[in-house]
Amino acid sequence: MNTWYKEATFYHIYPLGFCGAPKYNDFKSNPVESLEKVYDWVQHIKYLGANSIYFGPIFESTSHGYDTSDYNIVDRRLGNNDTFIQLVKTLHDNNIRVVIDGVFNHVGRDFWAFKDVLLNGQKSSYCSWFKNLNFNQRSPLNDPFSYDTWNGYYNLVKLDLCNPEVKKYLFEAVTMWIKDFHIDGLRLDCADCLDFNFITELSSICKKIKPDFWLMGEIIHGDYNRWVNTNMLDSVTNYECYKGLYSSHNDKNYFEIAYSFNRQFGENSGIYRNIYLYNFVDNHDVNRIASTLNHSDYIYPLHVLLFTMPGIPSIYYGSEWGIKGTKNNTDDDLRPELDLISISSGNCNKKLIKLIHELAEIRKDSNALKQGQYMQIKVMNEQFAYARITKEQCIIIIVNLSEKSSSMEVDIPVKGSNVIDILNNKETFKIENNKCFIPNLDPCWARILEVK
Repeated sequence: MNTWYKEATFYHIYPLGFCGAPKYNDFKSNPVESLEKVYDWVQHIKYLGANSIYFGPIFESTSHGYDTSDYNIVDRRLGNNDTFIQLVKTLHDNNIRVVIDGVFNHVGRDFWAFKDVLLNGQKSSYCSWFKNLNFNQRSPLNDPFSYDTWNGYYNLVKLDLCNPEVKKYLFEAVTMWIKDFHIDGLRLDCADCLDFNFITELSSICKKIKPDFWLMGEIIHGDYNRWVNTNMLDSVTNYECYKGLYSSHNDKNYFEIAYSFNRQFGENSGIYRNIYLYNFVDNHDVNRIASTLNHSDYIYPLHVLLFTMPGIPSIYYGSEWGIKGTKNNTDDDLRPELDLISISSGNCNKKLIKLIHELAEIRKDSNALKQGQYMQIKVMNEQFAYARITKEQCIIIIVNLSEKSSSMEVDIPVKGSNVIDILNNKETFKIENNKCFIPNLDPCWARILEVK
């Protein structure tokens, strides 16, 4: 089977924000094909080195996309089904895979089956579609019944994913997405809330249609092995390392992220060493990384870690320029409309764009970085060195978060005569007695050394 995701670098777009869609759907306007804006970004995305796009919610919804009203049609604020079909075709023509959000835990109050319950009450044929629908008490929104929600948000109505009719409806929708839209994968929203049997059935259906279909789950806490296995998901969101990546810099404590790397990927005891986790430094739900870091220059060694650690790197749209955004009662600041010309010609972080481009190229050309085992070499508060190793290649990564230059002697875990810095002008350093002294580690920067 083609495990394309092992070669993937993702670009994550939240479409309703990215396209500047109205905040609320009036459910009567003609479709506006704002998704076509993505065409203008294709070359930029390719320059970054991304070969896969993860689109947040694209289906008809009330507001933010996670309150679905119809799983079978693209949100009119983004276009129509043909808009998306043509977009996917163009992206595929540019060798870019497409993954979309599958929001199955809950629906919006405008979901057609829930509206039938609102209209017909206990006589509705769809009462059993919703978890713990109870006509003996009222909801906080003054409905003549209560129901389960996601996280207490009554505009997000929990589906009963054990109901055969619900599963049939959702599986038919997904089948259509694969056969008509030709998507390459799904990111399952709130995967930690989904029934395991539902995930297993979904996986079976998807992979029968498309054997290399990729299923990735949003998991905030817990043992990722519960979800990632041959019968369920291929990957999950690596929230453990998301936290460690920024806080190890802010606290000047590389021991934190080194502990997570070793716990997850260590050569003997790493509990996720056979999983390609989905790695990120920000997304549509959390503060932009440029707003999270205490020192703006930490963003460079942090991205080196993102692109050289085991797993799949992802960039959230706009963060490649170091734009800021914080969660303040709403997520609007995290999900802005962006204009490619104005942001790229403005006062953006062009050094970061160039670095991401270079890191993606280095990763693309290195099997060790994509699939090599992880080995910790040296950890200090402000410096950290580790290796990625295959039988054919050994890459050693050294990051320095200090605002001062540093130096480091590192053990070389394989035979070689010298190391070549493939990030910094091919500088070469000699190996003597299985050790290599690196005299200059620039402030808030890194070296990526290939053993020769």
